[in-house]
Amino acid sequence: MNKQTDIIKQILYRFTPILLILFTLISCEPFRSNTSPQTEAAVAGVSEPAPTLPQLPPTFQTALVNPLDTPHSYVDDTCRYLKNKWNPESAAPGTIVMVIRVGNIETSTATEPDDITQVNLIRTMQELKFQGFEAIKMKEFLAFIERNVKIPPRSVLVIQDGNYSAEHYDRYYRDYWNNWGWAVVNGWQSDSELPEALLRENIEMEYEGMVDHQAQGVTPGTTLSDESAKTVIARELQGAMDAFGYNYGKTPFAFIWPNGGFGQRPVEAARLLKYQLGFTANQRGPVMYNWIPLADEADPERPGYIPEGLINDPLMTLPRYQANEAFDAIDQVRAIGKEAAAYAEANKDVELNYYDVVCSETYGPIPTP
Repeated sequence: MNKQTDIIKQILYRFTPILLILFTLISCEPFRSNTSPQTEAAVAGVSEPAPTLPQLPPTFQTALVNPLDTPHSYVDDTCRYLKNKWNPESAAPGTIVMVIRVGNIETSTATEPDDITQVNLIRTMQELKFQGFEAIKMKEFLAFIERNVKIPPRSVLVIQDGNYSAEHYDRYYRDYWNNWGWAVVNGWQSDSELPEALLRENIEMEYEGMVDHQAQGVTPGTTLSDESAKTVIARELQGAMDAFGYNYGKTPFAFIWPNGGFGQRPVEAARLLKYQLGFTANQRGPVMYNWIPLADEADPERPGYIPEGLINDPLMTLPRYQANEAFDAIDQVRAIGKEAAAYAEANKDVELNYYDVVCSETYGPIPTP
């Protein structure tokens, strides 16, 4: 028994130094981790520099509008804007809309600033057609201005302010409807004292499709502003909406500010009532998707124009051309559209690269043609 114990001790004495050497070598071996360098840096409190994002180009500018009338955007989501802009199924960049405000149409001499003669109206409409413009209805305009839904590259939205009979529309607009399919938008005042025959004629033209009625208040002579009483603002906005539902069987989504008056409070009230568009009497220029020329300050040269930019709701303060000045502006509108298209094409690769880096994972790829 003692002999066996001695043998075991000898074995242990012989191998113990070897085992100690092995353990020492193992302990000196550098530790290999599967943790990434980025994770190790984060654990150590060292942050990796963020990747450099592509720089988007500035908003398109043009010298063809008044310097005080600067472009205002309204699509807050840059990714959604770029996807709508470059989707091949959408309106092409440079698609432009000329909104025209028509007051009284005189057979001979136009005595008021908002009036136009019949001869000049015909001349304007023919020139628009010759220059490649097509008339659109308010529903088409809304789809374009909100989502860049495709419309004719040069479009015109003709808005006849005030209430008129079928004889008026037949005399001044019927030929454009019959020959070109051009409808006209009407800013209709829902006055409770209207003759029944006048209302019935307009309902018939609405159903025919030639006249697209939208709201222009209730009481003739009313001008809304931030000083207007709540009851007056409600009467003009809600009253028009109620009357439209009863008379025309539809809910108006555009409000033509009566007599050109508006303000922060009326605009906010209109939004609460679900109006989606508002049109002023300010002549600032044409409009494009996410591009509305507005002024942030008063212009002494144009004292009648209410600054609308600081209201910060471009779609509720859209500009319109006066009919008697529209003819001279047609070339300007066409040129702005061409400039905008060229600017967009020059920056297309940059914007698509930005979308690919920043947006595509969340919004999906932009469809290809």
